Amino acid sequence: MHADTQYLVALGAAYVLVANVATYLTFAWDKRQAKRRKWRISENTLLALALIGGSPAAKLAQRRLRHKTRKQPFARLLWLIILIQIAACLAVMFPRELRGLLNL
Repeated sequence: MHADTQYLVALGAAYVLVANVATYLTFAWDKRQAKRRKWRISENTLLALALIGGSPAAKLAQRRLRHKTRKQPFARLLWLIILIQIAACLAVMFPRELRGLLNL
């Protein structure tokens, strides 16, 4: 692998790691605040963190902390974000196959 490519992969991995740690900690803080009936983090902020790359941690926190599991439309929007991210990753990983599908 070329040095520039290695740098970009490492930078991308660091970004995803930081985004996921920040997302999990934010969900945990919001859960804590909910239990104490104090100031909460908005659902838009939690979803934005998932959107910018923290969706694995958002889903993990949702399940592990039992936070926002029944809240709709939050749960549906989180799944939508995850599905869009999976589709985007597949499009980047398999651009030729995507072009072939779109030309059908």
